[in-house]
Amino acid sequence: MKRILVVEDEDDIASVLVDYLQHAGYQADRASDGEEALARMLQSPPDLTLLDIMLPRLDGIEVLRRARLRSASPVIMLTARIEEVDRLLGLELGADDYICKPFSPREVVARVRAVLRRTGAAGTPEAPVRLQLDDTHWRASLDGVPLNLTRLEFRLLQVLSRQPGRIFSRAQLLDLAYDDTADVTERAVDSHIKNLRRKLAAAAPGDDWIRSVYGVGFAFEEARA
Repeated sequence: MKRILVVEDEDDIASVLVDYLQHAGYQADRASDGEEALARMLQSPPDLTLLDIMLPRLDGIEVLRRARLRSASPVIMLTARIEEVDRLLGLELGADDYICKPFSPREVVARVRAVLRRTGAAGTPEAPVRLQLDDTHWRASLDGVPLNLTRLEFRLLQVLSRQPGRIFSRAQLLDLAYDDTADVTERAVDSHIKNLRRKLAAAAPGDDWIRSVYGVGFAFEEARA
């Protein structure tokens, strides 16, 4: 699995990018300032870095300049600056691409794929991501088969699948997936999980995507083709 380092000090932007990259089949980590980013880029170079220009402690241009002295790992610059001089400076220092804010997270993922292919860093093709979630239209599919989930089932699957392996208690799932928990019991979570499992099993027989942890809760088990 390819490792992508997201260097962004704005929490909302960083979280969205990490989520989208993980759903696209990458391992995504985050650094929130320039010094941390440079250390990670040099000590354990990621397969690609998304590097914001406006960063605390050390700006992105300086991070790129220093990183290029020792690493050729691909870098895509992220910035709110649109002046041509900034774009040219970044590219002359060795940036592989340049994306201006505001941007679509889907566009960023597409540009990541394109740069990895172009630079030869893509390596062995990634195993296809079997579970696809469309957060905009509340649709989900598994191996190309529509799951026809209810809104609550979609929300549960969304919460669980974003952090594979993490065990969520029933109380946590109530808080994260249900809009109004006033008249909802933890037993209702079990019922919705049961329906969700049934639909996943119908689309991909033989795979157990949601693991029950006795006395604790549930965890999503990510399976690859």
